[in-house]
Amino acid sequence: MFIWEEIASMKGSETEKLNLKREVGLVSAVSLIGGIIIGSGIFMSPQYVLANVGSPGASLVIWAVCGIVSTLAALSYAELGTIIKESGGDFIYVLRIYGAIPAFFVAFTFVLVVRPMGITAIALSFSEYAVAPFYPGCTPPELVVKSLAVTGILVVSISNILNVRFTMAIQVVFMVAKVVGLLIIAIGGVVTLAQGNFGSLQNTETAFQNTQLAVSPIGMALYQGLWSFAGWYNLNNVTEELKKPEVRSAYFLKITKEYCHAYINQYKCFA
Repeated sequence: MFIWEEIASMKGSETEKLNLKREVGLVSAVSLIGGIIIGSGIFMSPQYVLANVGSPGASLVIWAVCGIVSTLAALSYAELGTIIKESGGDFIYVLRIYGAIPAFFVAFTFVLVVRPMGITAIALSFSEYAVAPFYPGCTPPELVVKSLAVTGILVVSISNILNVRFTMAIQVVFMVAKVVGLLIIAIGGVVTLAQGNFGSLQNTETAFQNTQLAVSPIGMALYQGLWSFAGWYNLNNVTEELKKPEVRSAYFLKITKEYCHAYINQYKCFA
């Protein structure tokens, strides 16, 4: 009799769902999205956008289009996050809507291609900027750049594995540092405009001079701009760790997109 009772209790325990701790609040969620959006793309994309479209006026149009597209996509994702309250982002949405086979291909692609490539690009960008002051006037050794990139990936991965709250605290610190950096650039641009130095934006003729209207340059410029805004979808990967996700997901994205758009657009205008 005791054995059957033990088996029944084991079966009951197997059916219990494993729940994640809801430790991500408003500040942590905004810092998570903002820290990812204000990443390496914001500091690298402007030069490539301008090089592809050929004029400052056209580049500002590209940034406006990218901002609108990113905002609409983020709002759609916020709605999905309030309806499907499970962590996993794209994978869980495809799984619930289209089934297991399409979800498997999404997971396979993200695990082996999308995420590793994205993390590698961000880590290499960080390494290049971090080691540049130690090699003035020359290109840093490739081994040093790659070694620092690998170290950064390991540190971030281990921090996320050990403690969510500790990781969120680090995220807040780095987000504040990046916002301060963008503020310095934006304030410098405002001072320059106040002094009457408008440069090529003085009139529409000079602002749109040498604009490239071919499909390829515009496509590449849009790609660079959208990459700079990328990151709005990451909060849905931790939906089960949010406090009251059905109420706050939209507010998280709305607050973050508003201040990120403000800082990013100022940076694009004045960089």
